[in-house]
Amino acid sequence: MLKSGSEILLDALEKEGVEVIFGFPGGAILPVYDVIYDSKIRHILVRHEQGAAHAADGYARSTGKIGVCVATSGPGATNLVTGIATAYMDSIPIVAITGQVGTDLLGNDSFQEADIFGITIPITKYNYLVKKIEDLPGIIKEAFYIAQTGRPGPVLIDIPKNVQVAKMEYAGYPKEINIPSYNPTFKGNPRQIKLAAEAISKAERPVIYAGGGIIISGADEELKIFAEKIEAPVTMTLMGLGGFPGTHELSMGMLGMHGTRAANYAVTESDLLIAIGARFDDRVTGKLSAFAPNAKVIHIDIDPAEIGKRRKADIPIVGDIKQVLQSLHKEIKTKTHSDWAKKIENWKKHHPLAYKNEKGKLKPQFVIEKIYEITKGDAIITTEVGQNQMWAAQYYKFDKPRRFLSSGGLGTMGYGFPAAIGAQAANPGKTVFDIAGDGSIQMNIQELGTAVCSKLPVKIAILNNFYLGMVRQWQELFFNKRYSNTCLAGNPNFVALAKAYGAHGILVTKQEEVVPALKEAMKINDRPTIIDFHVAQEENVFPMVPAGAAITDMIELA
Repeated sequence: MLKSGSEILLDALEKEGVEVIFGFPGGAILPVYDVIYDSKIRHILVRHEQGAAHAADGYARSTGKIGVCVATSGPGATNLVTGIATAYMDSIPIVAITGQVGTDLLGNDSFQEADIFGITIPITKYNYLVKKIEDLPGIIKEAFYIAQTGRPGPVLIDIPKNVQVAKMEYAGYPKEINIPSYNPTFKGNPRQIKLAAEAISKAERPVIYAGGGIIISGADEELKIFAEKIEAPVTMTLMGLGGFPGTHELSMGMLGMHGTRAANYAVTESDLLIAIGARFDDRVTGKLSAFAPNAKVIHIDIDPAEIGKRRKADIPIVGDIKQVLQSLHKEIKTKTHSDWAKKIENWKKHHPLAYKNEKGKLKPQFVIEKIYEITKGDAIITTEVGQNQMWAAQYYKFDKPRRFLSSGGLGTMGYGFPAAIGAQAANPGKTVFDIAGDGSIQMNIQELGTAVCSKLPVKIAILNNFYLGMVRQWQELFFNKRYSNTCLAGNPNFVALAKAYGAHGILVTKQEEVVPALKEAMKINDRPTIIDFHVAQEENVFPMVPAGAAITDMIELA
């Protein structure tokens, strides 16, 4: 059957099971949009291409499926870059499709031409510039396969306009693909697994350090069985939250810069650190030489490049986390560590996360505790970046995977709201909350129009302190309170802004108004709701480890 490049693209997307596309049209992608007009795939029109990339990311994180975003050439394509880089840093599978000027115009500084292929080489798992229509079906098949297998990541397909309109005899979308140079390792080496089991049997103070790889591989149940069988306390990275139940007695919460004292002390005193799907990020380790200084390290990861990159692994195991843990279960025996467990419980009891409830001040931590209670801990929470992100990570207890969506590696302000749109589109029956700061929400607030038009009832909790909060906190603690350009005195009236877009808006200035406002927001099911919480202006996130210090050198609440 004779089909155009655009028709082949849409057929391929349908065959890959794509349900929704987030995008923004333009001249160089118009042939594709002409076909989208008749497609069964839902298209959500964003207000800025960055929002499309983050929405595809939120869709992917909340479902485990591939998110898809579309943009035109030049500025449309380059506006995707921040979203693609965000997905790359956190190993999120998205496929970004961009229009490009015709192949005869490439390299001529043509109108709206940008070398998006070259620009995205460092921030994609793989990318393509399609020069012949005959290559298109195979490239799309490869792109979806590469994005989701091994260590997931974003893949970009740049399609010149003449390739979109060219026609060819189309025999159908390939059912299989063979890429000889791409062979991820899924099964762990049996000898290494036996060595790991021996080390676990000898350990007296083991700690499990779980990262986002647990969630990506769907290994949360395997991790729970493993931790309970060897009675090892579990600490999670920001990306690992939800990979192990936050309310479980073995959970110590997050570690690192804003981690708990129990987690940071336990890692420091451990004699065996079992790192699973985690990458020893500098915000986790602090001063690397003081991180688990006396521990033997077992490092399990599907990406061999991560093992030994920042911390030498005594027992490296390359493979899919779920499969490796299943193999490890067969080799290990039940163990208990009563003295170690008592010590950790003592740290948890005497050093809990805490904040001061001061009369007349609305505390952001209190707001998050109430969101947790109202949603019964089962909402999908997205965050922006900064204080709002850390308070959400500390005070909302995540018991299930794919409930916490946040930009961990790149730290992208403006991520949370469009990611919430993607998550809500993918999960229409779920409650989705974006916990935002007043600075970060303004980076993509135009997507209110997207959420209103798409009838997506995302709840946006703005922890409004009229500052770029985390930067102000660093200025207070390390720059003698010289608040250089962090005051947001020109904030808009968020309630009026919400109403201007056709959304619902609520202002909260007192503690007793928090619960009624949240209950009111939960009843809104046909449009987004902004709740503008005016919180204590100079509240800080504690504990805090100064950059480059050992993780035991924590600044705590005075």
